[in-house]
Amino acid sequence: MGEFIGLVAVIMIFGIPSLAIWTSHRQKIAKMEVEATASSTAEKAAQYASKVQQLEDRVKVLERIVTDRGYDIATQIEALRDTRSVEDRDAGVPLGLESREKA
Repeated sequence: MGEFIGLVAVIMIFGIPSLAIWTSHRQKIAKMEVEATASSTAEKAAQYASKVQQLEDRVKVLERIVTDRGYDIATQIEALRDTRSVEDRDAGVPLGLESREKA
């Protein structure tokens, strides 16, 4: 029975402080994990907020284009296409034309 009491005393003398140190260490690790997660979450939230702001700015520009210029944007685009196709036709000289003119 005396050996049992001695064993319990040794376990209590070395075991309790070891358990306290281990518990303290685990608490520090858990705290660091929480802080890392919080900073990562805050960083992601900031990125999302920035992206949302960019999208809102783009929507404002599109709304301004539609309301300021009216709904004739399609007509303007077609007019630009017509102008560009005329310029493309007049821009170059067909191949072989020079030899026909000399002849």
